[in-house]
Amino acid sequence: MRRGEIWVARLNPNTGSGIGKARPVLILLAQRYIDAGSPVILAAPLTTQYWPGMAALRYQVSPRERLLKDSFVVLEQMRALDRSRFGDTRLAELTVDEMWDIDRQMMVMFGMIIPSH
Repeated sequence: MRRGEIWVARLNPNTGSGIGKARPVLILLAQRYIDAGSPVILAAPLTTQYWPGMAALRYQVSPRERLLKDSFVVLEQMRALDRSRFGDTRLAELTVDEMWDIDRQMMVMFGMIIPSH
């Protein structure tokens, strides 16, 4: 498992408006913690649904490898998942440039930087 890869994870049980069921998730945890054997992995779920009002909190991913549909990383629903919730193989991997874009989007979301217009 590597940062920037997309895997299937079981997100149930969920509460409220949290995304549930088994679905693709983007691995966000820094690689050094994954390699050190962290028992939980920080990941953000993907959805095929586009909500225009939430565009600043989503990142579009085009189909590739075993990810078959246009999808959106739902950054505002990132969560720590136990390793036992993940499937056996990855679906796809994002590029370094895509992960840089996501990192920047998360910094804006966390209020660490002001978005450029």
